[in-house]
This record gives sequence, structure tokens and C-alpha cells, in this order.
Amino acid sequence: MDSEQRYGHVRRILLLVLMLNWLVAAAKIIFGLMTKCSSMTADGFHSFSDGASNIIGLAGIFLACQPKDKNHPYGHKKYETLFSLGIAASLFIVCFELIKEAVRRLHNPVIPDIGFLSFAVMLVTLGINIIVMNFERRKGRALKSDILISDSLHTRADILTSISVIFALLAIKLGFPLLDPVVTFLIALFIAYAAIDIIRGSSRVLCDTIVMDETKIIDIVLTVKGVKACHKIRTRGRPDDIHVDLHVQVNPDMHMDQAHKISYAIEEALKKEVPEITDVVVHMEPAT
Repeated sequence: MDSEQRYGHVRRILLLVLMLNWLVAAAKIIFGLMTKCSSMTADGFHSFSDGASNIIGLAGIFLACQPKDKNHPYGHKKYETLFSLGIAASLFIVCFELIKEAVRRLHNPVIPDIGFLSFAVMLVTLGINIIVMNFERRKGRALKSDILISDSLHTRADILTSISVIFALLAIKLGFPLLDPVVTFLIALFIAYAAIDIIRGSSRVLCDTIVMDETKIIDIVLTVKGVKACHKIRTRGRPDDIHVDLHVQVNPDMHMDQAHKISYAIEEALKKEVPEITDVVVHMEPAT
């Protein structure tokens, strides 16, 4: 699958998930407001933020799929990673708003009107979220998409919060209404954790953390005829866009043309064995 097909696939997945997220959000918010249940309403706005994260993801994919140009010789793929930080930012905003709502409800308690329909809405939307999360995470790993993986973490937080809301509804039904704002506060913590998880993953790419185990690279390079040794290996980039920089030692009497051919052979061997490698820089050295 080439880059254009990959981004087209990611785009279609995000649009599908966007529609499902807003359907889930609408159900939770409407029934949360009708029953005056803050934890259900909070969970609904969290689901709505899932939709907002899908829009951020679509913007990131639009930029990431642009071809290389004079000012971006390595391409634009890191925009996908950068925009995943936008998803984390939206989560932090939702987290802050939910904490404010929880504090307000603790000072001004409201007794929610909980019935069978409230439980039904939460269980149905929970089922949809589980399907969406598994689908998006599986596709994200297959396509090596930061946006899809980050968005699946967003949905995972929604699943955890939905389970918390169900427990809150049970507590309210048993006569403990103050647990409603307490659960709302816990939901905010779940969301904050998901945001931190996204930032941690994105920072590894943006800060050029090592992408591959150098042992695998050494094993591949040493299969190329004429290579004596390989060292000073550096890797960076995204899982689908790996850049490799390495030093290779060859016979000191070797002619420049032959050394140049070996350099190309190393690049071809690495890209063949690891298709995710898109750029290889080989520094030739005389073997001692």
C-alpha cells in the first residue's frame, strides 16, 4: 500500500468513527440532561470530544499526505504525529471542564432521575465504543498511524468513563447521589491519563527517540559483500517512516566506485528487509 492509499484509508476510518462518536455523544448528553445525571452528561461531552479529535485527525492527515517539497525534503508525515498532540490538548480541556462541574455539583447537589432507559443508553453506547476502539486500534497498528492509535486511546478513555458512569447510576439508584459528582471527577482523571499517554507516544517521534534495535540493522548490513563492520547507528522517525544513519567500514584499498556500490547495496538491503525504512545515509570508513 503506497502513502496515498494509506492516508485515504486512514481518512475513511476517521470519518466513520466521527459519525459513530457523535451518535454516542448525542444519546448520552440528551439522556443525561433529561435525567439531571452529571456523570452521564459529562461522559456525553467526553464522547463529543472524541468527535472533535476525529476532526483534528482529519486535518493532520490532510497535511501529512502532502508530497515532499523544497522546504520539507523529508516529507510532511510528522504532521500526523504533531496533530495527535492536538487530540491530547482537547482531552485536557474536557478534563478541566469536568472537574469544574464535579466541584459545582458537590457544593450544589442535584438528585438525578435514574430509570431503566438510562442504563440501556449507557450499555448500548458502551458496546459501540468497544467495537470502535478495537477496530481503530487494529487499523492504527496495521497502517502505523499515530492519529488512529491516539484516537483509539481517546475512545478507550471513553469506555473506562462509561463503565464508571454505570457504577455511578447503580450508586444513585441505591440512594447515594453524591457519588455522581465523585464519579465525574474520576472520569476527568481517566481523560487526563489518556492525554498524557498520547503526549508520551508523540514525543518519542518528535524528539527523535530511537526507532529500531541496532542489532537488526547490523545483521542486515553485514550480509552485504565487502562490509567489514558497522557502527554508530542512529534511527529516528515514525514507525512507517524510519530514517537510518550509520557508519560502515570497508577495505581501505577499495576504489571509490566500489565503495559507492556497496553503499547502494546496503540501502537496498535495509529497505527490502524493513519496508518502513525510507531514508538511509551511509558513511564509509576504512577498516583498521
